[in-house]
Order: sequence, then structure tokens, then C-alpha cells
Amino acid sequence: MNKFRIFGIGLCSILVLGAFSFKSKVTTIYLIGDSTVADYSLEENYQTKKFPQVGWGQVFQPFFQKDSLKLVKNILGNAKEVKIDDRAKGGRSTRTFFQEGRWSSVYNSLQKGDVVMMQFGHNDASAEKTERYVNIEGYKEFLRLFINQTKEKGAVPIVLTPVARNYPWKDGKLTNVHGDYPQAAIAVAKELHVKYIDLNELSMSFFSSKGQDYVTTNYFMNFEPGKFPAFPDGQKDNTHFQKEGGVEVARFVFDAMKKL
Repeated sequence: MNKFRIFGIGLCSILVLGAFSFKSKVTTIYLIGDSTVADYSLEENYQTKKFPQVGWGQVFQPFFQKDSLKLVKNILGNAKEVKIDDRAKGGRSTRTFFQEGRWSSVYNSLQKGDVVMMQFGHNDASAEKTERYVNIEGYKEFLRLFINQTKEKGAVPIVLTPVARNYPWKDGKLTNVHGDYPQAAIAVAKELHVKYIDLNELSMSFFSSKGQDYVTTNYFMNFEPGKFPAFPDGQKDNTHFQKEGGVEVARFVFDAMKKL
């Protein structure tokens, strides 16, 4: 009897642990990229040093509630819980993100079924800043590396073209400031048969619909002196987002995911 009792207890323990493991499985969406994606709330003294600046990745998690996961089932399958792990960092290009070991940290954490969303280009294109600049061919090669190694782990890569800056405007419409980098990202995604989101085009179109004055004041980091402790002299920044701008970008990234 004792043997049967011990066996029963052991079997129950295995079943309970197995059920717990299944229940606790979380699908992680890793975000890699630059300052426009980064989560500034992770930094020390965010309220006094960076607020109200956000990257769109910082406000992405709320879109992945239990009742909304079915909308992106095409990417996440039957995931019951999603965690956004934002590894993006200001000033990084594809090359420096790799060289600093940031990619290897993501790669070592990847599990089957996870997602890697990659948005680079702002810093790759900065020819005047040699410490971060990457030419088009180098940019494409690093994207290939991120994509192929993501696939090696059984995870899902999604390529994003760089989000628009708030310039140049022409005849009431925001136009492309990123040169050939958006098309290079799309070309790599097509070459390797992976999903992509043309965030450059989406953001130019959406910001144009809102108008230059509204976007400048409400979406980007433009405000008068004395409004925020982190920026006592005010700010004129048409690359980085205030919260409203970050949320809007996160929203149309999520909407784009539904259509992939």
C-alpha cells in the first residue's frame, strides 16, 4: 500500500507541476531598436530626467490584454499571456546593438513561439556620427543576422521600417527623411520571407492626417520652458515622442500586426 501511496503522490505532483508550467507559459515580444522604441521608465529618476519622453515600446504592453490577444492570433497563436520585453536603447544602430552584446542577450533568452520586433534606421543613417553609422549593405546584413538567429530559436521575427521624424513637411504632408533605409528593411524581409510593418509609411500618413501643428505640439517633444522639471529650458525635438505620440505609434503598430 505504501508503494502505491507514494506512487500516487508522485504522479499527482507531476500533474500539478505540469499544469502549473503550462499555465505559467508566457509569450514574450522582444523589442529591439533605438530611442524611438525604448522604455525610458526603466531608467533611474525617469520623472526628473526624461519625462515626458517615451518610446512607443514603453506604452505597448496595454494593447496585449487577454481579450485582445485573439486579434493577433495570426502571430501569437493561442498565447494566453504576453509580456513586452523592451530592449531598445537610444543611439543604437543595428551594428552597435550587436557589438555591445545587446542582441546576444536577447538571443540567449529567446524561446520557441516568442516574437522579435526590430526597428532600426534612425542611427544607421547618421553618416555624420561615425560611431553609429552603418551603410545600407551593412544595415541589411545585420537585419539578416537578427532575422536568421530569431528563426533558429523557433521565434517569429517582424521587421519594422524606422518611424517617421517630424520633418520634412511638404505641401501639408510629412515626407520621408530616412533615405533608402526603409526600402532596404522591406527588401530584407521579402528576401527572407518574414513579416514586416512599414512603420515609416504608416507614421507619415497618420501624422499628415493630423497636421503639422497638432503633431508638433502633441506628439513630439516640443514645449515651452518650465513645463517639465527634466527640461527646464523647454525642448524642440522632432524625433522623440511625448506620451500621446508614443501611444498613437504603438496603436498603429498593433493594428498593423492584426493584418500581417
